[in-house]
Amino acid sequence: MDGGKRHRSNCTKQDQTAQATMLKNGKYNRESSPERVTLKKEIGLVSACAIIIGNIIGSGIFISPKGVLEHSGSVGLALVIWVLGGGITVLGSLCYAELGVTIPKSGGDYSYVTEIFGGLVGFLLLWSAVLIMYPTSLAVISLTFSNYVLQPVFPDCIAPYNASRILSTVCVLFLTWVNCSSVRWATRIQDVFTAGKLLALGLIITVGLVQICKGNYKWLEPQAAFDFWKTPSVGEIALAFLQGSFAFSGWNFLNYVTEELVDPRRNLPRAIFISIPLVTFVYTFTNIAYFTAMSPEELLSSNAVAVTFGQKLLGAMSWIMPISVALSTFGGINGYLFTSSRLCFSGAREGHMPSLLAMIHFKNCTPIPALLVCCTATIVIMFIGETYTLINYLSFINYLCYGVTITGLLVLRWRKPNLFRPIKVNLLIPVTYLIFWAFLLIFSLYSEPVVCGIGLVIILTGVPVYFLGVYWKNKPKCLDNFIESITYSGQKLCYVVYPQHVEAEEETPLDCSQKSEA
Repeated sequence: MDGGKRHRSNCTKQDQTAQATMLKNGKYNRESSPERVTLKKEIGLVSACAIIIGNIIGSGIFISPKGVLEHSGSVGLALVIWVLGGGITVLGSLCYAELGVTIPKSGGDYSYVTEIFGGLVGFLLLWSAVLIMYPTSLAVISLTFSNYVLQPVFPDCIAPYNASRILSTVCVLFLTWVNCSSVRWATRIQDVFTAGKLLALGLIITVGLVQICKGNYKWLEPQAAFDFWKTPSVGEIALAFLQGSFAFSGWNFLNYVTEELVDPRRNLPRAIFISIPLVTFVYTFTNIAYFTAMSPEELLSSNAVAVTFGQKLLGAMSWIMPISVALSTFGGINGYLFTSSRLCFSGAREGHMPSLLAMIHFKNCTPIPALLVCCTATIVIMFIGETYTLINYLSFINYLCYGVTITGLLVLRWRKPNLFRPIKVNLLIPVTYLIFWAFLLIFSLYSEPVVCGIGLVIILTGVPVYFLGVYWKNKPKCLDNFIESITYSGQKLCYVVYPQHVEAEEETPLDCSQKSEA
């Protein structure tokens, strides 16, 4: 059921003879190829930080302020929720840093849960991620991109449904092509657009600070900030956290590409420690800036918070805001495609998804089938969902998966106390995170039982799929032949093969005693 553990190293160019033999008879001939085809280690520290920041700062900071404020009932509590959301994200990222360097495999949550809890739990996490979490995130970010691009064309009304969907689809297809063509191109786009989105948010923060210096901070004074226009229930506060958590989602995505990271045991934790505090700072001060220009009523009535901010304060230069948001979301789409495709790749490698998804292009070394699956699922979700409902589904399932993964850290500590851990966090960190996690899920379930219930049903639909597709080994020969023919056709269409690996270079977690002997 589960595949063997494998290690990746740099991809090298194939000579013409090797290329000709790669897809002979629909199979990859390992003996006839003189060199290896495998995923490239091309992600350094700067690109690693760009992946984390670029995935977190997508559309959330331009959508979630409205949802957080609506549920919290006051400006002051909304800002407190943003700060606490960043703090909780830091706790979670510390736990993921330990798991990432202890189990140095691509796939993030899925790889850790599968390693610790076994195939069924890992498959359910993979199922919910591939079916709803990442296609939904990509759909929301893509729709935000199209809405902001079209905003100057339709300044007084919402962009037409078909226009926004078509533009979103074109954007997703283009970035899928880029990711299929080159890892280097994809990471360069991520670097450039991450810098661009930080500059855009830096502009908002700078304008906000100028406003504060001019004395325009009425809604930030304690008396006004904590003047509740409604008293939020505990359940509503939990929903406010869920809305804010959407803006922070993506903080764990570097763990999905661990095997493509240069020196992961150093660069993974360093990238996390640099990126998460920076994003928390930017998010908090961006929200403060919003309230220097808008009253709570204006923010709640705005469908494009950053555009409204620009129209009120930038005058003739207000066009900068929709363009900046569009560039920010464009980079976010690229980052989500890059990382979520590696989750499909890891699941297929472990035998939990069709084997075609575990193959990479023989020359570009990119997981083309996995990228095409992510692209297709995103486009389908894009045409059937509504933004704020999608965010609630997504946030609940996201937090459920985070909690299961961090529970796995405690289980792994108990089962394998001598396992070599380059980073070992204090136990108070995962325990604190899990207490907050339990509070959030329980009260969210109480406040929005239908939304959360549907999220649970989506996850549980994976149980029969697991037993039919993964656990059931002796399938009818006709079914096996059909799957083989589909795989063969996919190989010919995408020109992909299984990655090659050198077992002698395999990295596996060692016990402390084994490490000392080595």
